[in-house]
Amino acid sequence: MSLSIKSIDTGLGIVTKFSGVDLAGVTAKGTEVVEEFSRRANKSGQFLSWVGLPDHQIQRVDELYVMAKAFKNRTQAEFLSVFGIGGSKHTVEHMLGVNGLNIGKKNILFFSDVDSLSFDRFMARLGGDITNSNFMIASKSGSTFETKDGMLRVQQLLEEAYMNKGLSREDAVKSARKHFIAVTDKSEAGSELRRKSISENWLGKLFIHDDVGGRFSAFDDHSLFTLAYAGMKKEDMFQMLRGAKRMSDLALTPDFNINDPFVQAAFWAKNGINGLKTSVHQYLGDVFEDSIKWHTQMQNESVKNTLKQIAKVPDAMHHSSEAHFNPANRFAFALTSPVDRGFARENAVGYIGALEKSYQDAGPLFSELVATRGLGLTPEAAGALTQSRGFATVYQELIEKSLKGEKLPEVLDSVLQPHVEVYKRNLKPLPGGGDVVVAGRFSK
Repeated sequence: MSLSIKSIDTGLGIVTKFSGVDLAGVTAKGTEVVEEFSRRANKSGQFLSWVGLPDHQIQRVDELYVMAKAFKNRTQAEFLSVFGIGGSKHTVEHMLGVNGLNIGKKNILFFSDVDSLSFDRFMARLGGDITNSNFMIASKSGSTFETKDGMLRVQQLLEEAYMNKGLSREDAVKSARKHFIAVTDKSEAGSELRRKSISENWLGKLFIHDDVGGRFSAFDDHSLFTLAYAGMKKEDMFQMLRGAKRMSDLALTPDFNINDPFVQAAFWAKNGINGLKTSVHQYLGDVFEDSIKWHTQMQNESVKNTLKQIAKVPDAMHHSSEAHFNPANRFAFALTSPVDRGFARENAVGYIGALEKSYQDAGPLFSELVATRGLGLTPEAAGALTQSRGFATVYQELIEKSLKGEKLPEVLDSVLQPHVEVYKRNLKPLPGGGDVVVAGRFSK
């Protein structure tokens, strides 16, 4: 397939146009790449179980909504605060944003920091009353320091707040525990957070499913539960999951006229091999404000390349154009835009066209247009776009290795993250020294 300009319509509310790169050599090997992906998908130990997760989660929607309602009724707290880092946070932020549920931040807050100032700012958002929030603690093992630190600190403050309201120590402890729900490994042996939630009678059971890495977990329980808590209509959630499932079906077919994630991955892989090591993916508009953080995580942890710039336009056009359109620099570009159906649609269409022309004149480009409804994307498009990013990320590794003739590892590099252990080792006590960090510690 030689691409000058080619358009792919997924039928799921996503249309992508490609220009400026010849992918004939890529798609010649495409069938075997897709077959390799299909062979690994949903197999234990391959960390690709996110492929079938939307289909699995359709069966859990009713249960998640029941749990969300019960959690609200348990304490009458105004907010849900999500405690987690990386994929436990960014996937949720992305999903709230593309579904139009983060306007004014509404009733969902996030905390993932370890410093006093950030915690003080978090408390200010709660109006200074820690009992004003429920807390979802998301950690596969339950031992992630950053998450455990915030959880234990909040638990102490909740107990103190209830005692200040006149409760006994015993009753204060019981009342504090009603504010928590855990999203973690289903196994008690595999998660100290699961053991804690059971022993302290936390509400319900939410899971981080096996072989689903954090950055690929946008359809896991922590995300869907938060969407339900934030007020997403149940039918919209079903449509979103069905859109993601249908994208999985498209992404596992060797028909490259509809396999948009494969062609996007081929675009990045071929341009990288052609020497365009620096690339740019721009998102147009406020609906994608939080998607940028998730996509950056996906890029850094999976592609393991910090040379791709991921940013929001129009803002980035003014502070990045000087570099992007300088003839001395060579880039590959991508632009993701929402379909505009409002009063500014003529300007928006014209603006997108001007950006596309500017990028096409400067280098290879694909431009992705995503269907909208209300304050977000259509539920189907939100699900399909999210699932597409996971496929494109892993396909990029498979295509690059295929073109270079490299042997594939037993488990793909794009789903593992061994180097994160570097800083984790330095958080642990040194021989002969005291504790570097202690989860939940209050300074004297």
